[in-house]
Amino acid sequence: MSKLPPVLQNLSLPVIASPLFIISNPKLVIEQCKAGVVGAMPALNARPAELLDEWLAEITEALAAYNQAHPDKPAAPFAINQIVHKSNDRLEHDMQVCAKYKVPIIITSLGAREDVNQAVHAWGGIVLHDIINNKFAHKAIEKGADGLIAVAAGAGGHAGVKSPFALIQEIRQWFDGPVALSGSIASGGAVLAAQAMGADFGYIGSAFIATHEARASDAYKQAIVEGSSDDIVYSNLFTGVHGNYLAPSIRAAGMDPDNLPESDPSKMNFGGDAKKAWKDIWGCGQGIGAINAVTSTAELVAKLRGEYEAARARLKL
Repeated sequence: MSKLPPVLQNLSLPVIASPLFIISNPKLVIEQCKAGVVGAMPALNARPAELLDEWLAEITEALAAYNQAHPDKPAAPFAINQIVHKSNDRLEHDMQVCAKYKVPIIITSLGAREDVNQAVHAWGGIVLHDIINNKFAHKAIEKGADGLIAVAAGAGGHAGVKSPFALIQEIRQWFDGPVALSGSIASGGAVLAAQAMGADFGYIGSAFIATHEARASDAYKQAIVEGSSDDIVYSNLFTGVHGNYLAPSIRAAGMDPDNLPESDPSKMNFGGDAKKAWKDIWGCGQGIGAINAVTSTAELVAKLRGEYEAARARLKL
């Protein structure tokens, strides 16, 4: 078994919700945590920057009240995603706000930063860093991250190209800390499969877009319900980093999803211009064939939990 920090030891389902750019919001995070999975959102979703303080106050107060009312079944912890790439000019501000509220989990993306990890540890939090290969995994742990999010092929948003089998096998040869696996996980059976491979948690994003609490358009949610892996396009055009997107949204923007140009990675941007791009081009993973309806977050997690237990029963675990 992996060595899990206390904050990750008592989830009702071994799932960490992916922080969804633009889409995740306090309402979604609170419902994820109340349902027993780690809720997450990007700090950059709070615009203007001053809104982040209000959002973290809302989340921490709501979860504290829930825990007081449900001492025998407390909410799961929440996480805030920080883009540590140089294009994020809000990082210092947003980290100060996270320190104020002692955010229990920070998820870092697009670069491993020793100073960021040390800051999180100073207030008692842990850092999970997302990676797309074993080389980046080594760098993240060397610089002080506590755990890894292995972003394999088929994940929504900024996905890698490695098979989840290859990625987890390589990581587990040297790392015994917490690992979450991302890549087409949209059912309870897939969560159990991730654990069978050696991961501790399934990392789920696209399924949470198709919930009532998610800040996504009805058209976006319906496209996920109606779509399948055949509708996913892998491209670096929109942010400079390769990711998976829904083909119908690309067509609606007047482009041919089968003939997209390449972007210049040196011009990657996650500020205001990126927000405009992501508003019209919908990120999504290949696992959406398992998503058949728009539901509440609580209903989705209950469904995942039922599928997870059914899969365990089939395997007599």
